[in-house]
Amino acid sequence: MEVILPPGWPRPKGYSNGVAANGRMLFIAGMIGWDADGVFHSDDFALQARQALQNVADVLKEAGGKPENIVRMTWYVTDRREYLAAARDIGQAFREIIGSYNAAMTAVQVVALIEDRAKVEIEATAVIPA
Repeated sequence: MEVILPPGWPRPKGYSNGVAANGRMLFIAGMIGWDADGVFHSDDFALQARQALQNVADVLKEAGGKPENIVRMTWYVTDRREYLAAARDIGQAFREIIGSYNAAMTAVQVVALIEDRAKVEIEATAVIPA
């Protein structure tokens, strides 16, 4: 994986502007903060984000990949203020489960998610080396 940073641009904090990679592509559907049985264990934003990240990592592992193979993530959040307030705990969960911040990332506030209790949904794209 190669992080792309145009000359003179400052390095972004928490993501990359672009990523180039070669290998087997894996597209991970939006993961929310429930466990493998579809059960929410918390309504806390950071804990739901942690579970969603773990769900992403579990799908990636099943495909033979590792968290460092993630090249893109999109976060859909129902409340940007709640997301920002939980940033420290989310960052800690991200470092523990995913590791590096090299993926190109986008975060978008949405009116609602399909599951009523869901506060965050994370989809990812990974490129697993051949």
